[in-house]
Amino acid sequence: MDVREIHDEEEKRQIAAGILEALPEWFGIPEAVREYINGCVERPFFAATDGMKPVGFISMKENNQYTVEIYVMGVLPDYQGQGIGKALFNKAYRWAREQGYEYMQVKTLDESHPDINYAKTRSFYFSVGFRPLECIPELWSKENPCLIMVQYIK
Repeated sequence: MDVREIHDEEEKRQIAAGILEALPEWFGIPEAVREYINGCVERPFFAATDGMKPVGFISMKENNQYTVEIYVMGVLPDYQGQGIGKALFNKAYRWAREQGYEYMQVKTLDESHPDINYAKTRSFYFSVGFRPLECIPELWSKENPCLIMVQYIK
């Protein structure tokens, strides 16, 4: 497996679309998926490949000169649990540190929502060093309370 930065806009679009559309448990709202795909085009983007096949990606969003955010991330179902998400995160973390960011954040579904897939997502983020900062129920909707998780980039 190889993880590399992708600069080509169409390649970013194709990778993001292929992976997000394979993850309806996490990305089941078509308008949101389109927004993520289009947003990836203009942002730093790293992809994991198995040979020539894209199997995961992570895209980063600059919030300000101090903080970068995981904009969106996904790994194909058949490749989950094999360290690909961690490899993608590590590549993005090193990139963020090299760019001089001090903090990284991610938004995910709060634990007050019973979704088991997002319980796995939060567990992953805990495992790579994120900690809960704040739940903002009204950011997305009352039905989808947003948890902001952060970590200091050493």
